[in-house]
Amino acid sequence: MLKIAYSPIYQLPLPEGHRFPMLKYELIPEQLIYEGTCTADNFFAPQSIDEKWILRAHSKNYWEDLKNLNIDPKMIRKIGFPLSAELVLREIIIAQGTIDCCHFALQNGVSLNVAGGTHHAYTNRGEGFCLLNDVGIAANYLLDSYLAKKVLVIDLDVHQGNGTAEIFQNEERVFTFSMHGKENYPLHKEKSDLDIELPTYTEDEAYLSLLYDTLPKLIEIQRPDFLFFISGVDILATDKLGKLSVKSQGCYRRDEFVFEQAIKNNLPIVVLMGGGYSPQIRDIVEAHCNTFRLAEKMFF
Repeated sequence: MLKIAYSPIYQLPLPEGHRFPMLKYELIPEQLIYEGTCTADNFFAPQSIDEKWILRAHSKNYWEDLKNLNIDPKMIRKIGFPLSAELVLREIIIAQGTIDCCHFALQNGVSLNVAGGTHHAYTNRGEGFCLLNDVGIAANYLLDSYLAKKVLVIDLDVHQGNGTAEIFQNEERVFTFSMHGKENYPLHKEKSDLDIELPTYTEDEAYLSLLYDTLPKLIEIQRPDFLFFISGVDILATDKLGKLSVKSQGCYRRDEFVFEQAIKNNLPIVVLMGGGYSPQIRDIVEAHCNTFRLAEKMFF
């Protein structure tokens, strides 16, 4: 059975001006259940994480400041959300959800987190709506628990996974691959193990051609035994922050190809939703739901 991490805290209420990014977390599960792709049994509610796993990816000083709500106002502005105990708890629950998804992926081949992909969180700071790096935390969990020997991060959000790149810059057991908009946030890019920078207005065929050529070679050369896939739908032409011109069908084909490679190589894969900022919430929800539909169709 497809297992999906979801908690009501994912849709944490925020002040006016910050609510829109949170709407999809409520609507995705509702749509999947309404249309019959999933039932309530597909969803599980993560609990709080053991902070020792947070400290494997983040510095002690940063974590102490974060949980005590003692973050510098300049950093809070870079994070983009008003800091609160509820927001910190939300990030903790998301990170545990990604760890839980790892176990389900090892059992079933795939598991998805309705949230996650908080790839802008660094070892010692947060930014870009990200406080804790769930992939950084979960990848270290896998390695430390001897559940994986080599992890490949496939980050196809439109924004570079700068925090993930920084966290794993000296870790040979984690290979970070980020395919993102060249002229998009963050202005200063970190160095992933492999970065592919896409010109503004890149369309479906150019985007997919690069992915089709790159991913199979990466898997062949790196020989990972576990995959994380950040499936941001901010690559869509409708996205107000994305600067690319990928259509909904191109986004669907992207996810389909990543899943095909996981299945072909018998690699467990955990999928995190990443970003999506189209003005019409239905465009965001539909593109994200396609990822869940494909997982159900291709693995079960």
